[in-house]
Amino acid sequence: MSQSLAAHPDRLLPADPGTRSIARSLLERVQDLPIISPHGHVDAAVIEQNTPFPDPAALLVSPDHYVTRLIHADGVPMDQLHASDSQDSRGVWRRFVEAWPLFEGTASGYWLRTQFEQVFKLGADLSGMSADASYDAISAKLTEPDFRPRQLFKDFNIEVLATTDDPLDDLASHKALTADASFNGRVLPTFRPDAYLNVAHPAWAANVERLIETAGDGGTGYAGYIAALENRRRYFVDHGAVSADHGVRMPATLKLDQADAEALFEKARAGKATAADRDAFEAHMMYQMARMSVEDGLVMTIHPGSYRNHHQPTFEAFGADTGHDIPFAINYTEGIRPLLQDFGTAKDFHLVLFTLDETVFSRELAPLAGFYPSVYLGAPWWFLDAPDAMLRFRSAVTETAGFSRSSGFIDDTRAFCSIPARHDASRRIEASFLARLVAEHRVSEDRAHELILDIVDGSPRRVFKL
Repeated sequence: MSQSLAAHPDRLLPADPGTRSIARSLLERVQDLPIISPHGHVDAAVIEQNTPFPDPAALLVSPDHYVTRLIHADGVPMDQLHASDSQDSRGVWRRFVEAWPLFEGTASGYWLRTQFEQVFKLGADLSGMSADASYDAISAKLTEPDFRPRQLFKDFNIEVLATTDDPLDDLASHKALTADASFNGRVLPTFRPDAYLNVAHPAWAANVERLIETAGDGGTGYAGYIAALENRRRYFVDHGAVSADHGVRMPATLKLDQADAEALFEKARAGKATAADRDAFEAHMMYQMARMSVEDGLVMTIHPGSYRNHHQPTFEAFGADTGHDIPFAINYTEGIRPLLQDFGTAKDFHLVLFTLDETVFSRELAPLAGFYPSVYLGAPWWFLDAPDAMLRFRSAVTETAGFSRSSGFIDDTRAFCSIPARHDASRRIEASFLARLVAEHRVSEDRAHELILDIVDGSPRRVFKL
C-alpha cells in the first residue's frame, strides 16, 4: 500500500529549499498550540452526550456537502450518496472511493487525506486500499472506546469550540458541559438569528410569533420583537456566547426610523411584503444587530454572498446544505456604510466581515479594516478555505491592513474529525506566506516568529474576546 501524502512533513510548505527551511521553523513555533475555533457548526450535544460516531459514510460522506457536490457533478445521483441504513452506507462508501481521484488538488481531498492518515491511522492513501478494506478499517476505529467526541476533543488539543445555535435554543448541552467538572474544554454557543430576521425564510412569521411569545416580556408587534431579540441575546451572553453570526444574502445595512420599521414589520407579518420590502427589513435588522452588539458586547460576524439552494429539485428532495449553494458578487463598501457611520468607531464593538467574493478582499475589505477600529477581516471560508485561496487572501489584504486586523483561522465546519486538519493547513499556509516575506527581506525572521504566534493564537482570542 502506498504511503499517504498526508504523512509528508513538508506538505503545503514552499518548494524553494531556503524558503521552506524558514517555513519549517515558523510552523514548529505554532504546530502544537491549542485549537481556537470561534465559528463552526458541530452540535454541542455530540460533545455533551459523548455520542459514538456513526458509520464511515454517515460520518465522512453524506453530511459533507464539500464531498457530495463533487461526486454529484461527476454524474452520481444524490440519492446514492445518502444512506438510510448500514447496508446502504457501505454502498455510499463505495461510490465515494470510486470517486476519490476526483478530489486530487482540492481542499476536500487534502482534509480527508489528512484525517485518514492522522485521525483514522489508515497508514496508506485511500487509492491504495479497496473500498471494503477502508470501510472496515474506519468502522473498527469508530468502535474503539477512546474514539469518542470528548476524548477526540482532548486529543485534537481543542481549547475553544463555538457552535451555531437558534435564538430560542435552551442551550441545555452547553449548560451541562459548563457544569461538568470532568470536561476541561470550552464549548460556546453562537447566536444565529437568520430565520428570525429574513422575511423570505419560509418559517419567518411562525418563528417571530414564537420569539415574541417566549421572550417579548409581554410586548407585542415590532417593540415586542426587538425586546425578544435583546432578551435572547442576553440569555446567550449569560451562557458563554461571545458572538452573533449572520448568514445574509447581501451585506446590506439600513437605518429606519421607528414608524417605518414598524410598518415594514407588520406588512411582512401580514404576508404582503414585496422583495424590496424584505430586503429593506433585513438590512434594517442588521443595523439593529450592530446596535445590540455595541450594547451587549457580542462580536458581530457577517457571512454574505451565497445563493442558497441553487438547485430547487435537490433542495426539495434532500434539503439545505447539500452542495448547491453558489457564491456571487457582493458590495461591502456601500452596503455596510450605514452601520459603520454610527458604530464603526464604537468602543469595544467588533465586526468581522467574511466573503465568498475574493474580488472584495483588496478593493473593499482590507481598506475598511485598515480604517475602522471595529472592523476585522474574516478568514477565507467555505469555497475559499483552501491552500491557494488562503495564500491569495494574505497577499490581497496584508499590504493594506497588515496582520493585526484579521480574525485568525475559522474552520466553519460540521465535520468534527476534520478540525485539526483544517487548522493544521492554515498554520502551514501562514508559515509559508511569512517565510516568503522573510526570504524577500520584507520581514525579519524574529518578527515573523512573533507574527505567526499572534495570527494563530493571539488574533482569535483578541477579535472574539476570548
